[in-house]
Amino acid sequence: MRTALGTVAVLWGGVALYPIYRYLAPRPDTSDDETQVTSVEVCKLSELPKNSGKNFRFGSFPALLIHTEDDGLHAFKAVCTHLGCTVQYRGDIQRIFCACHGGQYDPTTGKNIAGPPPKPLDSLKVAVVNDQVVVSRA
Repeated sequence: MRTALGTVAVLWGGVALYPIYRYLAPRPDTSDDETQVTSVEVCKLSELPKNSGKNFRFGSFPALLIHTEDDGLHAFKAVCTHLGCTVQYRGDIQRIFCACHGGQYDPTTGKNIAGPPPKPLDSLKVAVVNDQVVVSRA
């Protein structure tokens, strides 16, 4: 009985301490060498209304393109810097939002502004070529 209770206590302690460990020691940045993709044509500018976002794949990782109210285009790696969940743009609050733990980022800079994320999102470069939105490495 003592062994069973001891095992349960150790497992429960591990489950409780793992999120704290992940917060204090965030995952290392994945190397951009993982993928040979240097740019992606995401969509036509006319297909992305103001105050909206579009998630897409940029090689081996998810990315996010945002068209802000002031007609700006911004792109980021859509990987939350807290625990690696995929983030999305929420037009109702005009923020990049992580549904896992409530992290929020500024949609123009990618800076972490609320919740547990320890650092900003990695940015990508955006260009418009013949009404086609092209996202490339920064």
